[in-house]
Amino acid sequence: MIRHGWGQVPVADAESGEIIGIVTRTDLLKSLGALVEEPPVTNLIDRLHTALQPERLALLKKIAQEAMAHNVALYIVGGFVRDLLLGESSVDFDLVVEGDAIGLAKRLASKYGGRISSHRRFGTAKWHLDHASERLLQAVGASNVVEVDLPADLDFVSARREFYTHPTALPSVERGSIKLDLHRRDFTINTLALRLDGRHYGQLLDHWGGGRDLREGKIRVLHSISFVDDPTRMLRAIRLEQRLDFEIEERTLELLRQAIPLLDRVSGERLRSELVQIFHESRMPQIMARLQGLHLLHAIHPTLVWDDWLEDRISQVFVFQAPAAWRLEDLPKKDFLIYTLLFFRLSQEEIRAAGNRLHFPSGLMALIIDAASLGRDMPKLANQAKASELTARMDECRQMAVAASWLALQGETHARSMIDQYLSTWRFVEPKTNGEILRSMGLPPGPSYRRILWELRAAWINGEVQSKAEEEALLQQLIEAESRDG
Repeated sequence: MIRHGWGQVPVADAESGEIIGIVTRTDLLKSLGALVEEPPVTNLIDRLHTALQPERLALLKKIAQEAMAHNVALYIVGGFVRDLLLGESSVDFDLVVEGDAIGLAKRLASKYGGRISSHRRFGTAKWHLDHASERLLQAVGASNVVEVDLPADLDFVSARREFYTHPTALPSVERGSIKLDLHRRDFTINTLALRLDGRHYGQLLDHWGGGRDLREGKIRVLHSISFVDDPTRMLRAIRLEQRLDFEIEERTLELLRQAIPLLDRVSGERLRSELVQIFHESRMPQIMARLQGLHLLHAIHPTLVWDDWLEDRISQVFVFQAPAAWRLEDLPKKDFLIYTLLFFRLSQEEIRAAGNRLHFPSGLMALIIDAASLGRDMPKLANQAKASELTARMDECRQMAVAASWLALQGETHARSMIDQYLSTWRFVEPKTNGEILRSMGLPPGPSYRRILWELRAAWINGEVQSKAEEEALLQQLIEAESRDG
């Protein structure tokens, strides 16, 4: 089992060779006494009470009471329990019901208000609490909806087991025990469960050695085809390893390396979702460096790399605040800025190829292409072009793309100052003249309006016009020129 990562080994009769049973990895661990001893119930209860705000704890207890009244076991599972044992705070939790999760959620909504959405195939329900009723507020001891600290919604899952017909497929599901439900999860440290109903309140379940791996700081898959069933677990393994400062254990790392080619089968949407979660990690640079070292970025798309250039610039994303003088209508989002930096040095064709792999929305693709194209042009233009020419170039781009280009051009001091001038000053410059004035001067409507108004605006931006009288003089010259050319 240790050498080959097998989770189950058949046992044969020594004389007849007949299969008489199976030994599981858990059986072996129990026989060796390797499972982590469960902490005292009172200790875990104290930790639970400390981790949750009073309203959330009261809500959890109401749910547990309802589960107990209908003889169903209720567990809080996964990351919440892991973080609880590590002494970390976590506000989100998943609830697993050893029974009918949808039925439990509906009874709670009937009793306390809110609405339910469910997925019968997977036995899951979501209790939406965004409009908490008076009954719920009273039940959790809140005086009004403004003061209450409740989640927007809660997820309920019926304990189940899953089967994958082929790699990256959606699982086939059937009802199962809590032990089987925990076994379908990604890593041992996420298989811990805390029971909440009745006399079992505070009981820790650790069927798969998660407590041991928490203590030893190891990321370990539960079975040898875990990454085959869901290749995105490779990205999650790296994310957890770096977030917790753990280490992927040797056999798991071997399985990960073997499964890397399977990332090619994962949809762009799922990959993009995993990347966005990485972008929101405080140790995002370390995660990306690890992905680079294991060739996972290249497996997502050959153009994706992580290097010192990116690390220097992306570190600025986490502290970036657009200057108030820019008066941006759409503030650039962190995810967009990171994607822009990742693709900034690529050609337009490479950006499209990588963006198509990740199924970027067309609007996001256009913004990234605009920012990268502007970034390539600006260092040269900043040294050669007039202010009006720079303005015309940046007018072609969305404000978010211009701001992203400014962030990417770290080290290009002059180019960045020109972008700052544009965002804070030049883009707001307008001539005193408008279309109505041109019409009143007898100029027939047409393309000449755009040319004249732009020439007036350019003159203001370049400092060639500095008063209304000077603009009127230039306007007269432009109208005369239009008349001669016409």
